[in-house]
Amino acid sequence: MRPFRLPSALTLLVFCTLLAAALSYILPAGLYDRADDPATGRSVVVAGSYHHVPPQPLGPFEAFVAIPNGIIRAADVIAFVFLVGAAFAVIDKTGALRAGIHWLVERLGDRGIWAIPVVSLAFATGGAFEHMQEEIIALIPPLLVLTNRLGFTPTTAVAMSIGSAAVAAAFSPLDPFQVLIAQKVAHVPLLSDAGYRSVFLAVALVIWIAATMRYARRTRTLPTAAASGTQATLRGRDVGVLAIIVMAFGIFGYGIAVLKWDFPQEAALFFIMGIACGLVGGLGLEGTATGFIDGFAAMAYAALLIGFARAISVAMEQGAIIDTVVHGLATPLAGLPVGLAGVGMMLVQAAIHVPVPSVSGQAVLTLPVFAPLADLLHFSRDVAVLAYQYGGGLCELVTPTNGALIAILAAAGVRYEQWMRTAGKPLLILAALGALAVVMATRL
Repeated sequence: MRPFRLPSALTLLVFCTLLAAALSYILPAGLYDRADDPATGRSVVVAGSYHHVPPQPLGPFEAFVAIPNGIIRAADVIAFVFLVGAAFAVIDKTGALRAGIHWLVERLGDRGIWAIPVVSLAFATGGAFEHMQEEIIALIPPLLVLTNRLGFTPTTAVAMSIGSAAVAAAFSPLDPFQVLIAQKVAHVPLLSDAGYRSVFLAVALVIWIAATMRYARRTRTLPTAAASGTQATLRGRDVGVLAIIVMAFGIFGYGIAVLKWDFPQEAALFFIMGIACGLVGGLGLEGTATGFIDGFAAMAYAALLIGFARAISVAMEQGAIIDTVVHGLATPLAGLPVGLAGVGMMLVQAAIHVPVPSVSGQAVLTLPVFAPLADLLHFSRDVAVLAYQYGGGLCELVTPTNGALIAILAAAGVRYEQWMRTAGKPLLILAALGALAVVMATRL
């Protein structure tokens, strides 16, 4: 019997967009009122304000128009992916990164399996501190060089990168794009229960990294002949290129943490990094420009998948059914026992994250509804934030509307159903851990 295979990522996303348009004929149209929130600087929903509006069904043509609109909505992310990916294509042409990886592997020897926790923790740090996702797309090619050289599969590269980053973000005590925005919207103190979250973050990372190492051992093969023959000597220009990369990532961290950079500033930094690496790496102006052109071509499919993923939420917004979904899922929770209501809130947040893949967008949409619901159920608003964080955050590991995930899978050559089989079991364990944390929090 042939194994089950889902359609390609592009086909799946177009189908989901058409399905969202079809739901605009089935679900009643409705909206929450919105108000500007000075604490977050965003427009948030007004609790208890849900009301029906005239139906706004999307016709077949409007459904397809949602796709270019999704690309336009995601333009800053797509520009970032193009420029960062092209910069790393230039670096790849210099040979410096491959030489550095080979040098590292030679020194690891038989201890290559321990590269997994080191790399995973590096990506987990990015996930916990700045919700690292789209930035990973451009790092997949050099990461594949490392995993290939060590005899690991591309799926291992995905698990070490986006997997570790997503798990860390889901359990993070200070992710500015998820936890801190949610706490502001829910009107709870910033960094509230940070110690509590940190304990579960540590446990979650141990679970995920252990599962990744177990999978890597089970699927490991001998490195390819091409990989084994890679240059192991670091030339002076290679050291210079690697130094530029390290410096660029240091500036990147400072820009995000202190200067509050967004995608345009980050993209400009990596564009400059690519130019500098090309010149220092001996490519010259023409060779550097050719590297950028090749990089743009290589990143086109992965970058555009982000826009196609965004089209799904665009279609649901135009059909005025996103608020209907939130209202319909939240209302039944009011009649549940306290512990069960907390877990139910987490499951509802996971369901909502499918049509609302933006974690900050989900926070301003759902927390004004769920925080007062926590008051009604007589538990802390922190529980509502935890349920949002664990439910929506863990969903990012598998939801097809997460454009970054789909783009990373495409860049790594890993099919979606293959990733689901690999991530499914540890995801269920992590979901149980999150549910335990929520239930315990309802009793504190």
